[in-house]
Amino acid sequence: MNVSVAAAGQIAWVLGIIAWSVIRYPFERRAKRVRVVTDRRSAIEVFGLIAALAGMAFLPGVYVATGFPKFANYTAHVWAVVVGAICFAAAMWIFRRTHKELGRNWSISLQIREKHELISRGPYALVRHPMYTSFMLMAVGQAFLLANWIAGLAGLVGFAILFFLRVDKEERMMLEVFGSRYRDYMDKTKRLIPYLY
Repeated sequence: MNVSVAAAGQIAWVLGIIAWSVIRYPFERRAKRVRVVTDRRSAIEVFGLIAALAGMAFLPGVYVATGFPKFANYTAHVWAVVVGAICFAAAMWIFRRTHKELGRNWSISLQIREKHELISRGPYALVRHPMYTSFMLMAVGQAFLLANWIAGLAGLVGFAILFFLRVDKEERMMLEVFGSRYRDYMDKTKRLIPYLY
């Protein structure tokens, strides 16, 4: 393994995770001040969040800190680190935009807050779930940045588990709250990838 290239990928991943935390923290604090009127949190959703956290933070964090599991390492390449860094940077840009657009409506869980609005501007004009789009880009970036088959790909597995366990429930909840307005919005947008899916 090219140690300096591998180290650059790991440093880029750590910086991306720090950026993720810095972006999320103020929105998380503000959201706690807004009353929740509907809470659909379930054991399945909690499992999805844990899977995403394990795949996108815990397992790669252990790898970056300790090198474990070394047997799954492969040769790091400069092009892969560049692609991974671009994916992570794009993810952070979308992540920040989604938080700004959601504002007081943001929640880590399946919740509707007091005076909840249907947001369809900014990245929400292109896809219904741009925050998941940012998570997907983070997971893809992680796969390129970490030259380890387990730590690198764990993010994609964690993201997939969260997305497929949660997105249908989230859309059903939005249909219950916003009715035909959300149905019209669904007709105009894709779920995750603009113009494709």
